[in-house]
Amino acid sequence: MQGIKRKIVYVLLSEAIAIMITAGVLSLLGNSQQTAGVGAVVTSALAMFWNFVWNTLFEWWEARQQQKGRSLRRRVGHAIGFELGLSLLLVPFFVWWLGISWWKALTLDIGMTLFFMVYTFVYNWAFDLVFGLPKSAMPECTSP
Repeated sequence: MQGIKRKIVYVLLSEAIAIMITAGVLSLLGNSQQTAGVGAVVTSALAMFWNFVWNTLFEWWEARQQQKGRSLRRRVGHAIGFELGLSLLLVPFFVWWLGISWWKALTLDIGMTLFFMVYTFVYNWAFDLVFGLPKSAMPECTSP
């Protein structure tokens, strides 16, 4: 699977799982189910937006690299870049929606980031195993 279809399947599957996890965490932290549910859906929408932008930029960069494939180093860099960008979107949202301080929003985000950093890494690896690598990461074929 390649191109836009790959990106859509990737994002929708990733975020469906993330909504369930985020709603559960926000509920466990004492928020109402409605607040947790809406918070999880908005968080997911922000993550989907960023996910599409980040993966488009990453694959643009990746296609221009001499070394093809997705090494451990490249996967870690991909996950870190994604999570840092997402944090810039989520912390202000948490402050506003949950009515918490910037410090509490930052600590909530750090906790979620640590969890989702591992989740993103594992999810990307599993997605590539199930659906194959995108063209940008495939070794170039040489004809005999």
